[in-house]
Amino acid sequence: MAGPRLPASARGRGILPSMGKPAVDIERLSTDERLELLDQLWDSLGRDPEALPLSDDQRHDLDQRLDELDREGAKGLSWDEALEQIRSKQR
Repeated sequence: MAGPRLPASARGRGILPSMGKPAVDIERLSTDERLELLDQLWDSLGRDPEALPLSDDQRHDLDQRLDELDREGAKGLSWDEALEQIRSKQR
């Protein structure tokens, strides 16, 4: 089943019918300004984790990963260990 049909003026422009006209003309923003806007949007989503609930499959995958971490311990290097390896290779 297809989603709601967007008006011609909104198609391909990231405008949802419920959003109306965007307050900012994204097309006129520089790349840096777009990245800053994206960063602000991402941060706003992270403020309320309950707004983005996990699916059953996601929760199952995370549970499996946590079980593996409990069984086998952490893998990889700490930041300090990785930095030391990088510096020792440069000498």
